Amino acid sequence: MNDNNNVVIIGAGTGGIATAIFLARKGYRINVYEQSDTPGGRCSCYIREGHRFDLGATIFLMPDLYRKVFDSLGISFDSAIKSKHLDEIYRLYFADGTTFRFTTDRQVMEKQLEALEKGSYARFQEYVEKGYGFYRIAIDQLLGRNYTSLFQFITWKNISILFRIKTLTSHMRYIKRFFNHPHLRTAFTFQNIYVGQNPFTAPALFSMLPAAEISQGSLVAEGGMFSVVESLVKTARELGVTFHYNSPVRKITTSGKKATGIELEDGTAVPADVVVANADLPYVYRELLEDRCYTAWLDKLRYSCSAISFHWAMDKTYPELTLHNVFMSENYKNNLDHIFKEKKVSDDPSFYVFCPRETDPGAAPQGQDTISVVVPVGHLHKKNKDQWDAIREQVRKGVLERFEKLGLTDFEQHIKFEKCLMPETWETKFHVTKGSVFGSISHFVLQMGYFRPHNRHRTYRNLYFAGGSTHPGNGVPLVLMSAALTSERIIKEHGHE
Repeated sequence: MNDNNNVVIIGAGTGGIATAIFLARKGYRINVYEQSDTPGGRCSCYIREGHRFDLGATIFLMPDLYRKVFDSLGISFDSAIKSKHLDEIYRLYFADGTTFRFTTDRQVMEKQLEALEKGSYARFQEYVEKGYGFYRIAIDQLLGRNYTSLFQFITWKNISILFRIKTLTSHMRYIKRFFNHPHLRTAFTFQNIYVGQNPFTAPALFSMLPAAEISQGSLVAEGGMFSVVESLVKTARELGVTFHYNSPVRKITTSGKKATGIELEDGTAVPADVVVANADLPYVYRELLEDRCYTAWLDKLRYSCSAISFHWAMDKTYPELTLHNVFMSENYKNNLDHIFKEKKVSDDPSFYVFCPRETDPGAAPQGQDTISVVVPVGHLHKKNKDQWDAIREQVRKGVLERFEKLGLTDFEQHIKFEKCLMPETWETKFHVTKGSVFGSISHFVLQMGYFRPHNRHRTYRNLYFAGGSTHPGNGVPLVLMSAALTSERIIKEHGHE
C-alpha cells in the first residue's frame, strides 16, 4: 500500500457516500465536501411541521440490488433499514375509470388481466420471465463491470448479449407482442419514466423494470428513502470519513495530467491524491473543470426528462390514496410526445402520487397526510424557455382535476403548505444539467457501457466520477453500483488492493 491515499469526494449523494465507504474500508483517508447542509443530494428530504417529504426517489426498485451492494459495503441491509415487503407495488388509475393493482400476487394479476384481455395472463407470465431474464443478464454480464477500452465492450459475447436483451427494439414495439389492450401496454411500459425514458424510443431492455418489480416486489422503509442515506452516512462516519457541509466547490484544480485537489467557493484550497466527483457529470465538466470541448460534446447527448414536484402537507387524511399511485393520461402517446419532443407537458398529464402515511406513520402528524406528486415534464430547453410559470399552473390544475374525479373534491382547501420543485430548481440548486432529475444522461445503446461517459477522466488519471451520469446509469440501485465500480477502479489503479 502506498501513501497516496488522501481522497476528496465532491458531493454527499448516495453515490458519493457509498464510494467513501468502499474506499475507507481499504484504508483511504476520505473527506466529503457537500454544498448543502444535509447529505443525500437528489435523495434528500424536507421536514416541516411534522411532515417529512422525500424529495427524490420514493420507490425501492430492485431491492435485491440494494442488498447486494449493502453486503459489499459491509452493511446488513435488513438490520440497517427497517423495511416491510409490499405485495401491492402501486395502483394505476386510467382516465376511463379503470383501476389496475400492480402486485406480486399472481392470482390478483390473473383476474385483472383476463378481465381486460382474454388470454393475457399467459403472455404476462412470458413477458415477466423474459424481462427478468434481461435484468439478470444486464446486471451480471453487462452493467456490473468496468470498461476501460472499447474492445472490452465490443466483443462477440457482448454483441450477442445486446441483441438478446433487445437493446435495438423499442419497449413499446416489444410490448405489442404480448398485449393488445392499451391499458396493459401502458401498465407494463410506463416504468421507463423511473429513469426518465420514453417507452416509445427506449430499448425493450427496460421491460426488466416491471419484471423486476413483479419478481422481487418492493419495500417501504421507516423513514423513507432518506433512511438509506442516513444508514450510509452512519457507516461512513464509523469508518472515519469526514463530511464538510455548506462547502460548495468552485473548481477542481489540476496540474499536467493530474487533479491536485479542489478549491472551495470561499477560496480554501484542499489538496488530494484522488478526486471523486459525485456531482452531475456534465456540470463537473462545464463548471468545475471548464472543459468547453467536452462540454459541447456532452450537450449533444440525449438527456432524460425532468419533473415538476408538488409536496403537500394536508390537514386531514385521504384513504382513497394508497402508498404509490399512478394516474395515467387519457392519451398516453400524446402526453409522452409533449414531454420528450415538445419539452413541455400535455393538458392531461400522467403523474405519480406518493402517500406514505399508513406504511410510515412518522411521515405526517396524527390525522394528517404528507403527499408528494411528481409530474414528468420536458427538460430545460429553448422550446420551453420563460414558460415555466404557466406550465406549473397548468400541471397543478390538471392534478387537482384528476383528484376531484377520484372523489377528493375538497383537496386544495386542506393544503397546509406547499413546496414545489421545478426543472429550474434541480438545475440551479442541485446542479442537475437541464433539470433532468431522473439522471441527466439518457439510456440507449449508444449511451450505455463504454459509450456512456466514463468513470475516470480521460486526461486527469486520478479524477473519477460516481453517479447516474456515468456507467452503469440512472436510478439509486445503479448509482450504488456506480460507486462500487468507481471504487474498484480507484483501488486497482492506486495501489490499495
